[in-house]
Amino acid sequence: MRILFVEDDQTLCDAVSFHLINEGYLVDVCYDGADALYFIRQEAYDLILLDRMLPSLDGLALLKRIRALSISTPIILVTALDGVGDRITGLDAGADDYLVKPYAIAELSARIRALSRRPTQWESLNHLSYGDITLDLAGQSLKGPSHSCSLSKRESQLAEVLLKNPGQTLPRAMILARIWGPDADVEEGNLDSYIHFLRRRLHTTGSTLQIKTVRSVGYTLENSIC
Repeated sequence: MRILFVEDDQTLCDAVSFHLINEGYLVDVCYDGADALYFIRQEAYDLILLDRMLPSLDGLALLKRIRALSISTPIILVTALDGVGDRITGLDAGADDYLVKPYAIAELSARIRALSRRPTQWESLNHLSYGDITLDLAGQSLKGPSHSCSLSKRESQLAEVLLKNPGQTLPRAMILARIWGPDADVEEGNLDSYIHFLRRRLHTTGSTLQIKTVRSVGYTLENSIC
């Protein structure tokens, strides 16, 4: 699981991220709201821990921007504001959970685990579904309205990234980093080839989903019947 931790208190941020890394999570950190928005546009995260009081762009405004981009990543809003009105405002803005400072690391970990069990936001076991398609992550297969087909490892990884972020324009650099690794020496033409392969797989299954090319940016998975 990859987590983005947005917190302007660098000491707290370093301490909490150290704990999360020891628990086996991959953690990116940033201390500024505007920087966080850039991170979120470049990377597909499984969870965002978001401080409310941030420089450049405060957490509440950032939260609204994230949801306006149709990014459904689970978000835990972390803040010292503990009034009922503050909680309601945060949840209504799109937060999935609300944690008041100071908090115990054990409670934060428990809340992360609780969010990971929500089937509407997270993949259920080894299956990931969107529209008329179901991806079997363990079996590396794709099931559609008409047929099923097997996928290569790269095709399965690409399908996973797209299905976790439907409707979002995913930058080419982000997709390359997630599938081949951030330091891999891979040509961008490889990504184009696998996009072509996956489009053929979707067609084979009879799916209405389409992978659209966003010129000079990347790709987005869309449901043509919506």
